[in-house]
Amino acid sequence: MWSKISSWKIDLIIPVPLHHLKKAERGFNQSEFIARGLSDSSTIPFSTNIIKRIRFTESQTKLSLRQREVNVAGAFKVSQKKKVVKKNILLVDDVITTGATVNECAKVLIENGVNEVYVCSVAIAD
Repeated sequence: MWSKISSWKIDLIIPVPLHHLKKAERGFNQSEFIARGLSDSSTIPFSTNIIKRIRFTESQTKLSLRQREVNVAGAFKVSQKKKVVKKNILLVDDVITTGATVNECAKVLIENGVNEVYVCSVAIAD
């Protein structure tokens, strides 16, 4: 795994953020724990304050791909553009099902000057 990630020349690891209400309800962001673990076992820094979820979204578990895309459209913003311009970012999510969430996050990052966005997760659901 690390040889593949090393070839990407990652500058920063960013977890997919939860909305603050969801994080308060759950008590933690599982993607943040994964991102922190990746950072701790490498020399790559991570940050939880680069991308923010600015809109609460309903659970995607029962939605189609198109419904998921609509559900997360406009749900994220980059809050610290200076820290990502011309950087290679590793975006971390816990589970990827359709890719709608990571695609929306990647879109927002690229619109804010990120060079490359790479994505990893613990699982891919069917």
